[in-house]
Amino acid sequence: MKTITPISIWDAGQNKQADILNAFATNVTLGISATFYYTISNETEQLTQGNLTMSGENYQEWDADTFAWDWISGQLNLTIIGDYVKPEPIQEETQPNN
Repeated sequence: MKTITPISIWDAGQNKQADILNAFATNVTLGISATFYYTISNETEQLTQGNLTMSGENYQEWDADTFAWDWISGQLNLTIIGDYVKPEPIQEETQPNN
């Protein structure tokens, strides 16, 4: 998952901010094409989803995950700004009973 420059997405009658892109290959035909499923979300909800198919010259150039991320974000007109790191819940320290 990647963080993206925040964008507005119209969802259920409201503009909501999205800042997370997730994607993975769902169907790869070696030497020909790859279909990627993507979601765009925020910390609490998925706001949109879809599929993109990479083929031809783009598929031939795909030699690393970074190329696929760049291609997907380019197709969606998004700007990746970093890796997404899920926040960890804060654990409260307890004092032992004396």
